Amino acid sequence: MCAIAGAVCSTGVDPQTVRDMCDTIAHRGPDGDGLHVEPSAVLGTRRLAIIDVPGGDQPVYSEDGMIVAVFNGEIYNFAELRADLLAKGHRLSTNGDSECLVHLYEEHGDDLVHRLRGMFAFALWDGRKRRLLLARDRVGKKPLYWGIRSGSLRFASELKALISDPRWRGEIDPVALHHYLTFQYVPAPWSIFEGIAKLPPASTLVWQHGQVRIDRYWRLDATPRPAATTEQEAERLRELLLETTRLRMTGERPIGAFLSGGIDSSAVVAAMARQSSQPVRTFCVGFEEAAFDEREHAKEVAALYGTDHCELLLPATPLDVLPTLAWHFDEPFADSSAIPTLLLAQMSSQKVTVALNGDGGDESFGGYRRYALMQQASRLRVPPMVCPLLGAAGRNLLARSRQGTLLRKAGWAMELAGLATPDRYTRLMSYFTEKQKRELYTPEQRTRVEGIHSATIIERAFTTSSAGCDLTRVMDVDVNTYLPGDLLVKADISTMAYSLEARSPFLDHVLMEWAAGLPGDLKIRGQTTKYLLKHALAGWLPAHLLHRPKMGFGVPLASWLRTGLRPLAHDLLTDATARERGIFDPRIVARLLTEHAGGRDHANRIWALMQFELWHRTHLPLQPTEQPTADGQY
Repeated sequence: MCAIAGAVCSTGVDPQTVRDMCDTIAHRGPDGDGLHVEPSAVLGTRRLAIIDVPGGDQPVYSEDGMIVAVFNGEIYNFAELRADLLAKGHRLSTNGDSECLVHLYEEHGDDLVHRLRGMFAFALWDGRKRRLLLARDRVGKKPLYWGIRSGSLRFASELKALISDPRWRGEIDPVALHHYLTFQYVPAPWSIFEGIAKLPPASTLVWQHGQVRIDRYWRLDATPRPAATTEQEAERLRELLLETTRLRMTGERPIGAFLSGGIDSSAVVAAMARQSSQPVRTFCVGFEEAAFDEREHAKEVAALYGTDHCELLLPATPLDVLPTLAWHFDEPFADSSAIPTLLLAQMSSQKVTVALNGDGGDESFGGYRRYALMQQASRLRVPPMVCPLLGAAGRNLLARSRQGTLLRKAGWAMELAGLATPDRYTRLMSYFTEKQKRELYTPEQRTRVEGIHSATIIERAFTTSSAGCDLTRVMDVDVNTYLPGDLLVKADISTMAYSLEARSPFLDHVLMEWAAGLPGDLKIRGQTTKYLLKHALAGWLPAHLLHRPKMGFGVPLASWLRTGLRPLAHDLLTDATARERGIFDPRIVARLLTEHAGGRDHANRIWALMQFELWHRTHLPLQPTEQPTADGQY
């Protein structure tokens, strides 16, 4: 596992530029770094070794030294790839996975990505052709930023490595900010800075002769396929989960698992325990508020499988973690579950170097309640003339009701029923609606995003999906939006902050491709989510754990913002520094704070504004020496 950075330019690259980029990377792996230098290309790494610890240094080279690569990730089928390359006469000088890349490129060119089973972001320089190839894994587990200035292309695992050079620190992209307020993350291909982009998942970028070409090499095929019996499909699911878990248990460093007590993480722990000769190390984080605490369920799974279990109780108000959060997340990021994820990673890193998790189970097998809600809404046939009235009534109820009440649920149902399917799902996934954003903006900011609508991102994902019904289509949309934009960003940054590698058996592309074609009624049947997965796990986990209501990995954010975080939120969002940015109308911000304190739920919107402001003060401080204190002040 490496964080990578580099630059290419036909007129030459200063090696110190890439050294400085590597020095800025937050993840400083304990196992060394490396640099490849030639006039037109410099590639560098920061290494955290998991496989071939003593011999897996990077960069890696072809036999003649003309092809060089740096690589971030893990290739789980590398043993098979190595055997095939050796049989074809290639000489490999290490026992790790990284070296396979240069020899696979010699054999297959850019199509080498189709041979890789794992998570990766890599850069490969072909010295003969003076050609750079960048690539990201299929689902987007490993990040890769890039940009071009004055004929020079630079890339890095972390945005802070690129903006360490002030000449590369552009203006905030108003379109990226607009989408961030909608989704709580900045979706690819945007980054928060103009002139710097994210390479999308499942994509390659080629730079040659000063020209850039980006191609998508994989898309999950959700075309429906004939299903066998439920028991036969359940047996195949168990086989795949055992296989994908076994592949992710390889390595020379201690391995454990995040165990929330939910179905997905419990299934992974069960699969690990069935294939491990030693007790699995498991880690859990909990809350004082019972409505958010799953520790008892995690303890039950840990006891069932005899794991070496550790747990952490989160503080009542997580003030101390906010500066750390702002530093490690290079872009504004408002998924509040990043707080427990970061603290869980910190605790786990004290005992293990690799942690398996349950990410991806919901998207492949139908775990979110919103999927069932979308399925129910799709069966409604509302006359077109009634839709506007129904939507207006629903919005009125939402504005006047509290979270979790019947009125709140009725308001959601009424508003969604009056929308087309893509708009319905955009509304479910929006933290600020288009109307709310434009009300929030100053007139100048409103002009900057005139004609921009975040809904087009969801609409595009709907249009390109091959799924056969609305239910599987929204799941496919999540695989292309929410999963890589939110969940995988949160997991990768939180774990790499503490030199911990996160691995996700449910995100193996072989398992995902098999699951994508399953009919919708094997994913959600009636009110039962994850129908097939629960059926498959009936012999692994107790029925009361399988069928209890889903809790998710949320935090008591609304309560925090009325108690311990309330003073910080007010000071951070209403002081002169925030007001003078000229982005948000101070009157609307003040109204959100006042209404939330009075009982209306604006928690997610206030948190998004706070995370933007904390990010801005951390990464774009007024003075280079300014650093946040534990309470977020400057």
